[in-house]
Amino acid sequence: MATGIELATLGHRIRHHRLDRGFTLDELGAKVGVAGSQLSLIENGKREPKLSLLQAIAQATGTDVTDLISGEPPNHRAALEIELERVQTSAVFRQLGVPAVRVTKAMSDETIEAILGLHRELQRRESEAIATPEEARRANTELRLKMRALDNYLPDIETLAEQQLKAAGHTSGALSHRTVSIMAEQLGFELIYAGDLPHSARSVTDLENGRIYLPPASIPGGHGLRSMALQAMAHRLLGHTVPTDYADFLQQRLEINYYAACCLIPRGAGVAFLQNAKKERNLAVEDFRDAFGVTHEAAGMRMTNLMTTHLDTRLHFLRVDADGAISRVFENDGLPLPEDVTGSIEGQLACRKFSARKAFDQQNRTTEHYQYTDTPAGTFWCSTQTGATDAGEFSITVGVPFDDARWFRGRETQNRATSTCPEESCCRRAPSDLTTKWKGKAWPSARVHTHMFSPLPRGAFPGVDDGEVYSFLERHAG
Repeated sequence: MATGIELATLGHRIRHHRLDRGFTLDELGAKVGVAGSQLSLIENGKREPKLSLLQAIAQATGTDVTDLISGEPPNHRAALEIELERVQTSAVFRQLGVPAVRVTKAMSDETIEAILGLHRELQRRESEAIATPEEARRANTELRLKMRALDNYLPDIETLAEQQLKAAGHTSGALSHRTVSIMAEQLGFELIYAGDLPHSARSVTDLENGRIYLPPASIPGGHGLRSMALQAMAHRLLGHTVPTDYADFLQQRLEINYYAACCLIPRGAGVAFLQNAKKERNLAVEDFRDAFGVTHEAAGMRMTNLMTTHLDTRLHFLRVDADGAISRVFENDGLPLPEDVTGSIEGQLACRKFSARKAFDQQNRTTEHYQYTDTPAGTFWCSTQTGATDAGEFSITVGVPFDDARWFRGRETQNRATSTCPEESCCRRAPSDLTTKWKGKAWPSARVHTHMFSPLPRGAFPGVDDGEVYSFLERHAG
């Protein structure tokens, strides 16, 4: 599937060759067997043509398909129009809440260049304002975009997990703690639960003595401990070495989390469960969660791994804190999400109209909150479950475009909202009467997330206090 910018370039190249041959839209349409109005949509980048139509257009205009689909604009004017279209769909421009400039034939190149100059200066100032240590956020954004392009699916790790599960004798049902222990033993490790783990470490692997130390949280069979043990094993299975930079650190974290998810909800069993639920039009995160004995969040994220590749369903996932900040996100269905000039979504505030935030208003939180939300990109259906930790409340949301809601439980909900975010008039701006009453008469003190001031420490183990780890190992090595 071509991207929006590629479609815009394709449309300009088709228009260039049409005009070069002196055809009107209707004349070329008659030659290739479609209405002129359909060609107009294609030339304006609003519709993707089939290959057979491209071949007919190429033949009618005396060119070839490879020329039509070239990524280069056909001329300087087209390049200006394509760049203007791109910047006017950017998050920085949409936050202004002003209408986009419509390019006409009468508009001169100089006028477009002047508008583009303003956009470039706006982008420069936004970049300059955020030019503080942003290595982690930029690396996280790059990784999120990479996984979006892959539909959040890593087949090599899926296969590795299936092999390890088979070797340990796991066949069906929830993965037991005993099976996790067997998987560790097959790698030459013993699982040990220690109450004095370094505060900065989730687990510690003693390579010298073949031990994986885990915290003794609740009983040694919970989802969290199984997941941490599997993540520790994944470092060895995937051949990880000490990260060289933050991007490498985040890539490793993603891979070990992915491996653990593949073990807790194996691909074969997970896909079979989801396919059967879809056949019955009864897809639900809570059923998926309960079938494999995992958390609601783990079940929702695992659905993002499997549903696009195996069920041809695009979707989105959000973990949102009670203050509205997005802490974890995936989308490949086009849901409009807030982002800063670097493209970072994590840390941004979700729209107040989204199900992810409306669910906090529900008195009965024992069941999922269902909602349809109309957005500038279309209507989306969402299912949201709230939860709480020592750090505070959060919500987990899984949603799909309107047409795919028919496969999910809760599709009959009457809850509906309209979101125009990122326009500030949607939910960021106070009502005019309240603004008039309180402007200049109040001064709130903002709560700042501590992670904003906590760069990843450099050392033998990035993100972990080296001294604590070595002292811990010394205590337990005997």
